[in-house]
Amino acid sequence: MMVSLNLECMERSGCKPMHQVTSEGITKTYDKGKSFAVDKVTFEVDKGELFGLIGPDGAGKTSLFRILTTLLLPDEGKAAVNGYDVVTDYKKIRNVVGYMPGRFSLYPDLTVEENLNFFASVFGTTAQENYHLIKDMYSQIEPFKKRKAGNLSGGMKQKLALSCALVHRPNTLFLDEPTTGIDAVSRAELWEMLTKLKAEGITILVSTPYMDEANLCDRIALIQRGRILSIDTPSSVTRKYKGKLYAAKSQSMYRLLEEIRKYDQTQDCYAFGDSLHFTLKDDSGNGIESLSDFLTASTHFSFDLREIEPTIEDCFIGLLRE
Repeated sequence: MMVSLNLECMERSGCKPMHQVTSEGITKTYDKGKSFAVDKVTFEVDKGELFGLIGPDGAGKTSLFRILTTLLLPDEGKAAVNGYDVVTDYKKIRNVVGYMPGRFSLYPDLTVEENLNFFASVFGTTAQENYHLIKDMYSQIEPFKKRKAGNLSGGMKQKLALSCALVHRPNTLFLDEPTTGIDAVSRAELWEMLTKLKAEGITILVSTPYMDEANLCDRIALIQRGRILSIDTPSSVTRKYKGKLYAAKSQSMYRLLEEIRKYDQTQDCYAFGDSLHFTLKDDSGNGIESLSDFLTASTHFSFDLREIEPTIEDCFIGLLRE
């Protein structure tokens, strides 16, 4: 039975859809089916949830968001937003969602004020009617409301784009990599804004390649090459990390990397910030002690080895290795 028919039944019985967003086996291919952008993706997002789609460039995040916002047709599967089918009920979906694409897509020749008023008029409302939703973000660019949008800085463009996506008070907000290319202060301000929007009852789906932003979401889906690797809360994802994770530091980091990789009990070793992260085939205390003895004999320089708690990025790398 189609999702739209299910919605009609629920409306007649006075019930509400269980999930705000659903995706069941959504698939999208390019190059005549040779390349999978989205590969049998299934997940649900509850009303009022802040859901993160976490993955590198080319993982399929943008294609999936375009399908969910009715800008792209899936090849297989079905999806719904607010109970409306993305294929048959696309007009209804477009009235209740806000979408901020990864690339700046407002009108560069219109001023800040003109862009906001235009998007409000498209949905039959005014900027004043829902000003409380955009006040925190828009107030920072309001002094420049007469400036053309194309002349704004990267952070100001993002704030204007988010304001335009919110001006009609959508019940579901899709943000495709909203913090890419903006400064750290603007990045923090945007996430603070998302927390406030969540408190207003707006369901938020945000995609990002930054693993550290995963901890700011209620739940996350790790995605790579169009496939979901894991869906859970950030804390549950890290708890499920298999085995023990260690960090290593030295004044000769490249040499240390080479030596750890030479050790026959090393399972994986990679650079992580200013240290190395690695796993061993032997998770007992003997494994790290044996590695220390091996490095002492082969390197002749000081080093530090210690067990650490895995991050979301470590979990993502671990899932790719499986």
